[in-house]
Amino acid sequence: MLAGVLLIGASFAVGYWTRGGSSVLPPRLVASWAQEVEQQRHALRAARSEAEQNAAALSRRLAQLQAHVLRLDAAGQRLTEIAGLEEGEFNFSEPPPLGGPEVSSADTSFDPVLASLTNYERQLSDRERQFRVLEDLLVASRLQKEVRPSGWPIENGWISSVFGTRADPFSGRLARHQGIDFAGRTGAEVQAVAAGIVSFAGPSEGYGNLVEINHGNGYSTRYGHNSAILVRVGEKIGRGQPVARIGSTGRSTGPHVHFEVLYNGTAVDPERYIQAAR
Repeated sequence: MLAGVLLIGASFAVGYWTRGGSSVLPPRLVASWAQEVEQQRHALRAARSEAEQNAAALSRRLAQLQAHVLRLDAAGQRLTEIAGLEEGEFNFSEPPPLGGPEVSSADTSFDPVLASLTNYERQLSDRERQFRVLEDLLVASRLQKEVRPSGWPIENGWISSVFGTRADPFSGRLARHQGIDFAGRTGAEVQAVAAGIVSFAGPSEGYGNLVEINHGNGYSTRYGHNSAILVRVGEKIGRGQPVARIGSTGRSTGPHVHFEVLYNGTAVDPERYIQAAR
């Protein structure tokens, strides 16, 4: 109704200006309309320019995201090879298996650019989940290697007695030897063959000055006949850390380290563990 009244009023004004005393519209009104048109044209150009800039920015961003996904796929594939995982266990060229009932979205609009962005965002999220799982596996693998006994407990020396039945050096009778003896220079460092926690550090019958380290997963190691002990009970030990010095305390005929590996409390042959690092 209001629009009709305005239209009639405008028609009357135009009729007045054209049929009345003047055959042209007032210059100020024409100039005002022309200015309004120019303003709208300027706003349209600005909007088009912004849209074009935004489209170009989005295109560049899509290209960057695509490059990131490709690099992540290549890095993920390399990590799976380094980790020694079976082929296909972590396939970074495919999304991780997912499922669940379909839930319709309230937004039914479709924009190709936004759809592409959403797709790449989903791919990046998938890769992130895969990398987190892979990182956990690698960390667990490194920790497993750190706490599993391997290598010699001394830098320089030689094996003077092996694991198993031997003639006892004091009685001459056959007796079971629970470890391997490493002969070395008195005072030389005795090193932990794996990370762990010191569970015993002090004199022990037969062993002399003894250090025992708990490595978890059922493993522990013993280092006997030391001239000095460098650690205390409860101390956290890293692989290769000095824990004692070679000596000949306890039931010993000369400077050496009596080295034992125990699994679930039972002494096992250290041979395969000392060879594991060679």
